[in-house]
Amino acid sequence: MPSRAMAASLAGDAKEYPGKLTLYVFLTCAVAATGGLIIGYDIGISGGVTSMDTFLEKFFPSVYHKEQMAHGSSSQYCKFDSQLLTAFTSSLYLAALVASFFVASVARTFGRKWCMFGGGVSFLAGAALNGAAQNVAMLIVGRILLGVGVGFAGLSIPIYLSEMAPPRLRGTLNIGLQLMITVGIFSANLVSYGAAKIRGGWGWRPWPPRAGAKSPPRIRGTSDVADEYGDLAAATEVSDTVKRPWRDILERRYRPQLTMAVLIPFFQQLNVIMFYAPVLFKTIGLGGDAALLTAVITGLVNIVATFVSIATVDKLGRRKLFFQGGAQMGGLATAPPPWIRLCILVFICVNVAGFAWSWGPLGILVPSEIFPLEIRPAGQGINVAVNMLCTFAVAQAFLPMLCHMRSGLFYFFGGWVLLMTAFVVLFLPETKYVPIEKMTVVLTTHWFWGSFVADQDSHAQVGHGEVDVATGKLNQMIV
Repeated sequence: MPSRAMAASLAGDAKEYPGKLTLYVFLTCAVAATGGLIIGYDIGISGGVTSMDTFLEKFFPSVYHKEQMAHGSSSQYCKFDSQLLTAFTSSLYLAALVASFFVASVARTFGRKWCMFGGGVSFLAGAALNGAAQNVAMLIVGRILLGVGVGFAGLSIPIYLSEMAPPRLRGTLNIGLQLMITVGIFSANLVSYGAAKIRGGWGWRPWPPRAGAKSPPRIRGTSDVADEYGDLAAATEVSDTVKRPWRDILERRYRPQLTMAVLIPFFQQLNVIMFYAPVLFKTIGLGGDAALLTAVITGLVNIVATFVSIATVDKLGRRKLFFQGGAQMGGLATAPPPWIRLCILVFICVNVAGFAWSWGPLGILVPSEIFPLEIRPAGQGINVAVNMLCTFAVAQAFLPMLCHMRSGLFYFFGGWVLLMTAFVVLFLPETKYVPIEKMTVVLTTHWFWGSFVADQDSHAQVGHGEVDVATGKLNQMIV
């Protein structure tokens, strides 16, 4: 691999892929990103319906009676402590965890588009079953089908968006998925707030392979695509030689990507506010309608803050947003005096904003762009699996922890936020502007990961440049 000095000496000949954002790519990515609407709705709706008295009375009567009889601070914290209720919420994430292991093979064999189609079919089946549910078993089976849909969509959509997008706009287009997820959560909060007013107890019922290989000029808006197409073709040749990606991903040379695919979703799912926002607000003494309304407010904050990420991710880079958002979340993951309800709402909104322009979208973007093509579906499968496993664990544990730890629970999660921010500072390289097929070279020049990635395995050798880690710029070199 060329030295930094050699790369610097060739900086005058620096050249980046000349492709630009075309209407075709924009519309394609916009349609793909709408899959996030269903993912977000499924995340947001469970917290809304579990705070509705009519829903609890029909399916979880023990929780309903406990809530009605709750008096004193201890009872307020423990009134939603029910393993059956948490199983209803977390069954979706457990199903998505299991699905993610076989969806990677589907994505590799049949392409990303058919994975997205399969997710849509599973979503429709799960929603229909939940809407017609007569008992808890039907509810949970419906949530499992929804979870399978999340597994399909969560694996295929981020990869599809990262592969379709021009390198300089990959962050912006990929975060479109997170924007749709936040809109889905906000929509679920609005539906819950409005449906809670329906009388009669019915308010809870909810009524390709890499595309650039086909027509690069049409996708990139220029005929000067030889460099990018050549790198893509070379990466595809390497990918075709890999027959056991699940085994190969464990090799030392892929250790940096594997570590990020595990730790980023692990840290990302330690933000629990969006899961149980209405429940948290009822815990501090707000009425049912007021709790749902405040959840709508936090959902709106979530959407607005995501636009901040879209506008800045390809200018400031991933690391700066990760760090700023983590510092903001960690500083506010504390419990203000319980009698100041407005203060609690403000704290939660600021915390949600920090998550929405950092760990929320970047936790999807970074894992989808760091893997080489030959192990990309398997890597994203691991990323989704860890994400769902951690979400399942948090969903199962949060209400019992709230009962036993009370306000101390917020300090517990605050400590984790500080730890994950330190991880970003020390171990996450900057990936803005870096072509997706040249991502490995960023790791070869990293102070820690460079020792894991052998020079001959770097995809930079296939292409025509080296990336300056400090700036994210691609420097031309002679090969």
